Amino acid sequence: MAARPPGVRRRPSAASRRPRRGSPRSELVGRLLVAIPAVVYAIVIIALGEWWFALGILPLAIIAAGELFDLYADAQPVRLAGFIGVIALILAAYFGDGFHVLLTLLAFFPVLFAVTLMQQKAGTLGMAITVFGVVWIGVSLAHGVLLRDLPHGGGIIVDILVGTFVGDSGAYIGGRWFGRRKLAPAISPNKTVEGLAIGMVTAVVATWLAGTYQDWLSGTDALLLGIGVALAAPLGDLFESFVKRDAGTKDTGRLFGPHGGALDRLDAVLFTTVVGYYVWLALL
Repeated sequence: MAARPPGVRRRPSAASRRPRRGSPRSELVGRLLVAIPAVVYAIVIIALGEWWFALGILPLAIIAAGELFDLYADAQPVRLAGFIGVIALILAAYFGDGFHVLLTLLAFFPVLFAVTLMQQKAGTLGMAITVFGVVWIGVSLAHGVLLRDLPHGGGIIVDILVGTFVGDSGAYIGGRWFGRRKLAPAISPNKTVEGLAIGMVTAVVATWLAGTYQDWLSGTDALLLGIGVALAAPLGDLFESFVKRDAGTKDTGRLFGPHGGALDRLDAVLFTTVVGYYVWLALL
């Protein structure tokens, strides 16, 4: 039998990767039960703002990075450097601005190299996985901190989260009820074109409705923000599904029990937060 390339896992069979699907009602209830504490946590750190928001983001960044490194453990990711990287990016966003985030990202490379030399077992593939995690997770969540510091940033984050998660629920329900055509069967076999369309419409409407409670946000601006969320959220979801498929696993972790890990819950947010930041920055 031919040896596997270093850092590449043996993927489980298609049968072992096939998700267990319960009734639509039970799965929806399970999603809501998992979402409730997450929503409360998000509301608290957004409302408190200032350093509380950055501090609340940090454990999510560390857990998500750890889940990614676990998925590709065979590649020997440079974990210490990765954790330093995501923490430094979030702190750079809080204490500085976008320029400081970029500067921190560039400064991360010599740190990565130094830690890699100390780790000894890690190589180029391990560094590549580490950089991937720092950019995907650290830079994305740093944009959340940057967005919170903009005028009315807390309200915009709420709108983005409402559009992201309500849109995800709309895509799930729409796919279960009306789904016929597979969207990307090789990446995520349960997603359908009909679910995507319903989810995107739901995301736009949900974001727009959330904006109607904010007298400083015009209906047009809320609509533009909703369109950005609707476009970015499914891409973030599919992106994470591709990463999981390549690692040969269904979930990134067990933080939320049968509903997966932090990356499974934040996959769309990692994209919508970045898009939302630049949309709102352009609208200011």
